[in-house]
Amino acid sequence: MQIDSVNVFERSHYLPVFARLGAYDKALLDRLTFSGRAQYVETWAHVASIVPLETWPLWRWKMRAFKAKHLSDPKHWASSNGAMLDWLRAELASTGPITAGKIEHDANKSTGAWWGWSDVKLGLEYLFLWGEVVSAGRKNFERSYALTEQVLPQSLIDAEVDEHSARKQLLTWGALAHGLGTVSDLADYYRLGLTPSVPIVQELVDEGVLLPVSVEGWKKPAYLHHEARIPRRIEATALLSPFDPVVWERDRALRLFDFHYRIEIYTPEPKRIYGYYTLPLLIDDNVVGRIDLKSDRQNSTLRVQSAWLEPGAPAGIEGRVVDHLDEIRAWQGLDNVAVAGRGDFSPALAGALAHHPLG
Repeated sequence: MQIDSVNVFERSHYLPVFARLGAYDKALLDRLTFSGRAQYVETWAHVASIVPLETWPLWRWKMRAFKAKHLSDPKHWASSNGAMLDWLRAELASTGPITAGKIEHDANKSTGAWWGWSDVKLGLEYLFLWGEVVSAGRKNFERSYALTEQVLPQSLIDAEVDEHSARKQLLTWGALAHGLGTVSDLADYYRLGLTPSVPIVQELVDEGVLLPVSVEGWKKPAYLHHEARIPRRIEATALLSPFDPVVWERDRALRLFDFHYRIEIYTPEPKRIYGYYTLPLLIDDNVVGRIDLKSDRQNSTLRVQSAWLEPGAPAGIEGRVVDHLDEIRAWQGLDNVAVAGRGDFSPALAGALAHHPLG
C-alpha cells in the first residue's frame, strides 16, 4: 500500500482496504502496520509503501544502489553532509526510536542550530532509502525513526538475496497482483525499470509462470500470470485512491478502462479540470467516473466537491453511488453528505441523495 500524506478526504493507505472490504476499524490497520510489533515495514517499494516485513531483504539491492548513486555524486547533499549523517546515526544509537521533530530539537540544542529541520529530515530520509534506518511506527501519522538493528529481526538483516533473484520474485508478485499486463506494467508495480525487467519476464515465460497473450487494442505484447482467473461476474462499487494499484500506472488505466487520469493536487486551482483530489469511480468491472471528496470534520459533512462521468458510463448508477457515499460517511464518522453541484454527475447525485435516508 502506497503511503501519502494528503488528508483532505482520507490518507491514501487506508483507502484500498476500504475499497475491497468496506467499512473497517482503521485502528486495526494501524496496529498491523505501524505498531512496535507490526508484521509490516515501510520501504521504498512502488514509492513510499507498506510491505510485509519478511520481504525487506528483497529490497537490499535497491537500497545499496541508492546509496552508491548518492555518494558517488560529489554535488549530492549526502556527499557533502557526512558529518550530519554520522551525527544522526549516533543520535539514533543513543536515543532509540525517535521522531524527526525531536531529533531536530536535539540537533539545535547540541550544535547551536548548526543544522536545521530540513537537514535532519533529508538525512533521515537518505538513511531510510539506504536501509540504515527504518520506521519504528507512526503516531498521528508522524513517523518514528530507528536504526535498522533496533527494529528488524537479525535474521532479516542477515538475509541476503541477490539482485536478480529479488527482481524475479518482485516481478512475479507484480504479475500476480495485476493478473495481466505489459512488461512495463509488471515492472512498474514495484518500480523495477523496464530494461532490466525484459529478460526476467522472458525467464518467467520460459518457466511457465507467465503466458504470452495479446489484448485487443493493445500495441504491446502482454503477459498473463498462470494463476490468474477471469471471474464470471464482478459486482463492485468503489471510489479508488489516486494511488490504488488498479489505477496507479496511468497508461495501464487508459488501456484497460479508456480512463485518462491525472491527480490535480499540484495543479493551480484555475487550471484544474476535475478537482483537487478526485477519486476514480469503479462500477463493476469498469472505471466510469471520478468524484472529488472532502471530509469536512468541523461540520461533520462528507462533501462531494465535484462529480463527473466518463463517456459511455452506464445510466442509473447514482443510487449505487449514493449508497456508497453513505457508507463512506459512516466509516469516516460524519453525519451528512453534501453535493456541491460541480460536474456533469453532480445533479443526478444530488437528486438521488435527496431521496436517500442516511444511516
